[in-house]
Order: sequence, then structure tokens, then C-alpha cells
Amino acid sequence: MEPITLDDLVARLGRWSAGRGPLYLLLAARIRQLADEGLLPPGTPLPPDRRLAAALAVGRTTVVSAYETLRQERRLVRRQGSGTRVAPAVLAPSEPRVTETSNPMFLHLLDPSAQDGVILLSCAAPVGPPPELAEAYGRLALPGDDLGYHPAGLPALREAVARRYDRRGVPTSAAQVLVTTGAQQALSLLTRLLLAPGDGVLVEAPTYPGALDLFREAAAVPHPVRVGPDGLDVAEAIRVMERHRPALVYVIPRFQNPTGAVLPPLLGRRLVEAAEAYGVPLVDDEVLTDLGFGDLPEQPPLSSYGSEVITVGSLSKAIWGGLRIGWVRGPAPLVGRLARLKAVHDLGSDVPAQLAAVRLLEGFDPLLNRRVRELRAGHDRLRAELALRLPSWSCPPAGGGQTLWVRLPYGDGVSFAQVALRHGVAVLPGSTMDPLGGSTRMLRLHFLLPPDVLSEAVRRLAGAWAEYALEPEVRTAALNSTTV
Repeated sequence: MEPITLDDLVARLGRWSAGRGPLYLLLAARIRQLADEGLLPPGTPLPPDRRLAAALAVGRTTVVSAYETLRQERRLVRRQGSGTRVAPAVLAPSEPRVTETSNPMFLHLLDPSAQDGVILLSCAAPVGPPPELAEAYGRLALPGDDLGYHPAGLPALREAVARRYDRRGVPTSAAQVLVTTGAQQALSLLTRLLLAPGDGVLVEAPTYPGALDLFREAAAVPHPVRVGPDGLDVAEAIRVMERHRPALVYVIPRFQNPTGAVLPPLLGRRLVEAAEAYGVPLVDDEVLTDLGFGDLPEQPPLSSYGSEVITVGSLSKAIWGGLRIGWVRGPAPLVGRLARLKAVHDLGSDVPAQLAAVRLLEGFDPLLNRRVRELRAGHDRLRAELALRLPSWSCPPAGGGQTLWVRLPYGDGVSFAQVALRHGVAVLPGSTMDPLGGSTRMLRLHFLLPPDVLSEAVRRLAGAWAEYALEPEVRTAALNSTTV
């Protein structure tokens, strides 16, 4: 049985410490639940006491007592020299046949109890729809002579999306647009179509964790390339393409998630030209591209540099996550293949939502401008609160998007996130988004909440940091640290 990584186990444990009673009993109960659900199959090796305690920011005695409780229940086997494993007993079901997410961003959404009283800075999405969405639904005229099945998308919406690309200088026909149930489905369909087990995929490090989940599910081999202040290291990406010939390149060139970096146009052109030269499909995730604060000049999309670039877009960030409308823009033959694949899975996205999206796109710019103003205000408020209450944290400004990429002065994001949860705020550790295994001191924090809630979130984070900094192992790390 392959060992579960420490980060994956911590993510699956989730908000394990919520509830009443001693911490060791709460931890034992959560491990027991994971075993019962098959998420810790029989024989799975568990981390040593000391390592798990450090990751959970608790005393070693808490983990030892939890393990011992489960050993007495015959749910764990503990032997000197061979560590701790889930017991190979009838009590535990067989390993699940499908890959399930351990991404904390998704787990917080999947477990409603984990949201009780917790401020979610882990999932960056607008809270509540704008009034224009209800107005758009109120003005719907549903077709009376339509079956309602449109695997490629409602023609009117495909044309509306195509016109937006036309206005950005990228001539596009409706045949080049596939409507999807959000950008996540767009990435899922592309992954299913373009990747086979063992295929290589060039990804940024760090990057959007939802994409990493999809690539793992496809059993693809990641080839991570570091992201710096100017976005992806394009020179290294070209070397990776030459050396490994990956089956796919996935990038977020503008307001990169999570770093906020923007890839300069000349580097974007070089990347597209290299991908086309090596015959590698390039996916440009543009979900955040419209959310610039106006400090940076507009720049052409990657699709303006090459006819084979595949673009993914969405209305979820500009409007609301509950409006599950996304799209793929690419070569018409590829879009046709994706439509046939989508037909197998859902026969087409929700028609009323697509009709509402058509109306929203007709008056999109005023709505988008208001959203950007709100984002800028949230960005400034969150940075001001962090500077006031947590001045030792490094928090550079972002030029757009929805998140700040924050560096802790010492310690690591995974263990601090555990303490933050106990203080009522959920954050996303950087290591969960970094396929190179780096970004351990980083946190991704979004600024989409109302100003008073952002202030309260930082107050809780400051309390969590005060507690975390008192942990013996964290103090030792701080004394030994030579980097900021």
C-alpha cells in the first residue's frame, strides 16, 4: 500500500478539531471516519507521531493518544520499527475505485459543518449574485419549440462569447466556442480528451489546485515550471517542452492563480510559438483575465499569437459562482470533439442559465467595472489589515484577480492553517498548489468578503499566529531560519 503524503492526510482531516472534547479523541474520531469511508484503505501507512503533530500544530501527546485509542479499537496496527498502519481488518472497506479530492479548497465546500462560524478565505468566489442576475432570469423567454439539449451550448451564447473575442482582436466563430458548466468542467473535458495515463503535462508551480486534481485523476505526469514575478519561466518551459514533449501545457498568464503574476506579452508570444513548434496543445486559463485593477496596460490574449491556442473562460468570477457558465474557445475540430464528449456526460449545460448569460453579456461592461471596483476595495482593505495586525507577514500588492499571495516569516502554511481553523478562519496553504513541493511558507488569501468580515478574518488570523508562534517547533524554526 502506497503511503499517503502528510499534506494529503492533513487536508483530508479537514476541520478535525471542531467540536467538544479532548483533541486526541477528536483526531481519533476523524481518522476513524476516514478509514470507514475508504479514504484510508487497510494497510495505509500513517505519518510518525512527531511529524503529524507538527503538521497539525498540536503536541505530540495528542497524536500518540489518538493512535493508541485507535490501536485499542483494532483499527490501527503499531509496531516498533514498522510504524503505524490502518488495520487490515473487516472494519475497513476496500480502497475506492476513483480518485477523490483531498484539496482543502474543495473539502471546505463539501463539508457544510466545516463552515459553521468559519470565515472561508480558502475558496475565492463572489459572495452572492449581483442584482443583474435575478433581472436576467426574470426577463427570460424560454423557447417553446426546443428540446433543450445543446451539448455544444446554446447558439446565442456561443455567438455572444465569440463576439467578445472578436472585440479583443481574436476573430472567432461560434463553431470555435463550447459552452460548459463552469470553467472546471471545461478543464475536465480537455483533460479527458487530451491526456492519457502517463502523459506529461507542463504546469506552473504554483498553480490552480483544481487543475492539479484533474491531472492527478488522469494519471498524468506533471512537469512543473516555477512562476516568478513576471509569471512563468518561459525559457525553462521551452526546455521542458523540448526535453519531455508533454501532451499538454496549462498556464494562467494574467493575474496568475495564486501568485497574481502577469506574463509579459513578448514572453507569451515566445511560449505560444514554442508550443506550436513542438506540437503541444496550450491551454490558456483566462478565468481571471478581466479582473484587472487598471494599473497595468491591457495586453493581447495568448490566442492572438497562434491559431491552436485553447482558451478557457468563465462568468463565475465576474458574476457569481452559482451561475455555472464557462466555455472553451479553440479550433473548431477540437470544439466538435469536446462537444461529443460533453454529450456523453450531461447532454449540455442548463438552458435557462445560458439564456441569462446572453443577457448579462449584452450589458457586461458596467457589471464588470463594478465588480473590479469592489475587488480593488477588498484588496486594499485586506492588505491594510494585514499590515496593521500582522506586519511580519510579506504581502505584496496584486494588479488584479481575487487573491493575495502571502509569505509567513517562518513555520509552514499547512500547520498554520490548522491553527487558523481552530480560530475560525480557513486559509489555503501554498504547498497544496505547488507541484514542485515548494511554497511551504505561503498562504493564498482572497479579498471577496465584505470589509468588516475581512477585518474580523485578519483579527482571527492574528490570534492564530500568536498561538502558532508559541509552538516549540515553530520557535526553533524561527531561530534557525535565515530566509524571510
